[in-house]
Amino acid sequence: MWKNSLLVLCALTVGTLSLDDNDGGARLLVSKQILNRYIVEDMDLIVKYTLYNVGTSPAVNVELNDNSFNKEVFNVVGGYLNIKIPRIPPATNVTHTVVLKPIQVGFYNFTAAEIKYQKSDDAAETQEGISSEPGEGYIVAFRDYDKKFSPHLLDWCAFAIMTFPSLAIPFFLWWSSKSKYDSFSKPKKSKDN
Repeated sequence: MWKNSLLVLCALTVGTLSLDDNDGGARLLVSKQILNRYIVEDMDLIVKYTLYNVGTSPAVNVELNDNSFNKEVFNVVGGYLNIKIPRIPPATNVTHTVVLKPIQVGFYNFTAAEIKYQKSDDAAETQEGISSEPGEGYIVAFRDYDKKFSPHLLDWCAFAIMTFPSLAIPFFLWWSSKSKYDSFSKPKKSKDN
């Protein structure tokens, strides 16, 4: 468990937006994660954005923009890739989830999202930064994924139907001959007793 926490902390360090610790104000760390274990063509892909305010004041007018998903490769199923959050209080986090559907097979580089915000209510300067990057991933063809992970119920039913005659015919021949020989081998009861 602590290894996962350490991994998240390292990922957040990559997404650190402000490097000056002495100026105070809001400081956002942004994490972008692909939650799917396998990225499959025509199946939902879940992307989670987490914004952590580790500063001393609220982050204001926060804009998260992720233009890294090409419309020729992904369709948006749910959520928005560009959002605005009016305020993120200090020592809190905000999560946002987007559901996409890959429509092409092959390698894809999942790059960082961009963020803009103001460090406090009276700040005139806009801070800019990027999120962590999930990196390159492979979008698997649905037929390949289905071959490997489906239960193949139809295949097993067809196999059972095809093997039934080759098992049933010898069984019935054995049963009929066994029944015939059993009837001959049983001694007949005499009527005298």
